[in-house]
Amino acid sequence: MSALDSTTTPPTVGPDTPSPLLSRGRRILLAATTALLSAALFRFGTGLEPLPWLTWLAPLPVLLLAPRIGARWCATVAFAAWLGGETGVWTYYRDEDKLMMPLPAALGILVGTAAIFALVVLLVRRLLLRRRFALAASALPAAWAALEWVVSAATPNGAFWSLAYTQADVLPVLQTASATGPWGITFLVLGVPAVVATCLAPAITVRSRWIVGAVAGVVLAGALGYGVVRLNTTGGSSDRVKVGLVSTSRDAEAISVATTRGRALLTDYLAQIGRLADRGARVVLLSENAFEADERTLPELSGPLAALAVERRVDIVVGVRLTTGGALYNTALDFPAGGGAPVSYRKHHMVPGQEDEFTAGEGVAFMAGTDTRVGLTICKDMDFPGLMREYGDHGTRLLLAPAWDFGTDGWLHSRMALTRGVENGFAVARTARRGALVVSDLAGRVIADSTTGGRAPFTTALADVELSGSRTLYTRLGDWFAWVAIAVFAATVIGAFTGNGRSTRRH
Repeated sequence: MSALDSTTTPPTVGPDTPSPLLSRGRRILLAATTALLSAALFRFGTGLEPLPWLTWLAPLPVLLLAPRIGARWCATVAFAAWLGGETGVWTYYRDEDKLMMPLPAALGILVGTAAIFALVVLLVRRLLLRRRFALAASALPAAWAALEWVVSAATPNGAFWSLAYTQADVLPVLQTASATGPWGITFLVLGVPAVVATCLAPAITVRSRWIVGAVAGVVLAGALGYGVVRLNTTGGSSDRVKVGLVSTSRDAEAISVATTRGRALLTDYLAQIGRLADRGARVVLLSENAFEADERTLPELSGPLAALAVERRVDIVVGVRLTTGGALYNTALDFPAGGGAPVSYRKHHMVPGQEDEFTAGEGVAFMAGTDTRVGLTICKDMDFPGLMREYGDHGTRLLLAPAWDFGTDGWLHSRMALTRGVENGFAVARTARRGALVVSDLAGRVIADSTTGGRAPFTTALADVELSGSRTLYTRLGDWFAWVAIAVFAATVIGAFTGNGRSTRRH
């Protein structure tokens, strides 16, 4: 008999047997409705431009249903909910003008994560039926936070895949990243629906409900309280700099400065930089791979930029596809306002399948004349929290990032970047081609936000950035919370399969 079959005799319910309270047809309808509801919530609560409050609700229907149906149906509902919710990123993964991910890789990500989600929901179900309520409430948030950290450490995409970014515009929640990294935000987002589902589980006692709810309330209140306090106590420094951002709105690849088109583009950029300097900019940031050059043609680019930097007393940072010493580097060059040789930063982490021709760089770099207060990085390097902590360790107050987005992911990539700033206590300025030009402060407040792609040939932004901050807990201790999540998840697995586990008779 199927787990969804009804019976006239109330059975004894153990860890793997739900209470058959509804007819088979109604249970199938309930399962389908639950999967569709959670899928819709995941669809609009995650992805490239999520609605942050939906993320907190997305797993709830599945978790509420889990202890009320059979294990196979529970796994099916959870798998379908996650897979259905993530279909919105399919074209982003696969399209030629986006990530161009191979079919097996894209399928592996979507199907693999759906399978993992189903397994974790089965774990929650087992714990609920065994009346391990505290562990049940902790299983999903701990498992997912741990999984995100493992993915960030083991894959070439770093911390690109995280639910934390869904909350990037919810500033009191975002501040948790300064203590725990993104893993703490994921724990909060999934912890709330897990606690609600636990407190509404069929067999929970009043005492257990109060204990689980009270502990969760204290944790959530503490996290939000910390966020509010940090938002109201950071900043206040008089040390400030005006930063200008400029990117062409033309959808093109890097253009050689030795070509007619390249020289015309450089002339246009020089004019745009001058206009930003007229408006008070002391630093102007261009996009990633704005130009292509080699050792022979580089003077045609560096000469005019260096001269303008000195003339207008403005640091100019430009992304260059640069061939030197027989190797190709994705480079950011800073032409100092005070003259002298440009400072060079070479991108460490390449987009898989799209930047394989580049040689990876090493180390960190800082704008000339600023000691370590203003750092240089490039686009995808900001997906790697460990590299960004190096800037935090150096006391960086502003990080400049030439970037290149894929058109539809400008919001997501810019919010990933500002999350790194919150984690380590520095402001971020990011100029992206085919994406977003964003400046944020050390608490993640967006100071300037523009998007390329309009009718104008260039998109610009200007922001007055405060150079303040201090080393955060996350900068000091790194991924300590990820290890806590791993330990908690291990405890939930042990708790699910050891001990007697009390069963209950339901009617």
